Amino acid sequence: MSEKKTTWARLQMLVIAAVFFGPLAIATWMYYTGAFAPDGRTNHGALLEPIINVVDELPESSIGELGDGYWLLIYVNDGACEADCEQALYTIRQSRKMLGREMERLLRVFLHGDTPPDTVFLSNEHAGLRTLSDSGLSALLNKKKPVQMAAGGYFLMDPLGNLVMYFEPDLDPSDMVEDIKRLLKLSRIG
Repeated sequence: MSEKKTTWARLQMLVIAAVFFGPLAIATWMYYTGAFAPDGRTNHGALLEPIINVVDELPESSIGELGDGYWLLIYVNDGACEADCEQALYTIRQSRKMLGREMERLLRVFLHGDTPPDTVFLSNEHAGLRTLSDSGLSALLNKKKPVQMAAGGYFLMDPLGNLVMYFEPDLDPSDMVEDIKRLLKLSRIG
């Protein structure tokens, strides 16, 4: 074989080796250096960890019966339902509607304090909203709210009674719906 053919054969062998081992070398470098690693976070709400089962924690609470088979989007307001409260109720109503055909899997719950809500307002503006007065549940939810996040947000509970997420009150409702849709899509329950 001539020297020209030998050089050409070696060059071809190097190209073939580079095609096979090049991506492996690049992937190894990326893995160990962390280059081009994604942020790893895609949710807008805060995952509540450790996950607690509300039904186990508060067996006397009626939230277990209410949420049997449904996801619950819970808004907690211990005082009178004024402008901020009305806005929050509007937000959870619209968020549920934004779920489209999946909205039947989600119930909205208004957990109020000792001040009873205006039933005429709720029946006219928020049909289907479940109201509940449960100081034990309110205390548990307030304790589970992430410390660094603003109060007055929304809790998401799965059909098994597990507290799953917390959404801040000023979060864009479409971001909240995106998280809920992702959970509903991945969930085989409710």
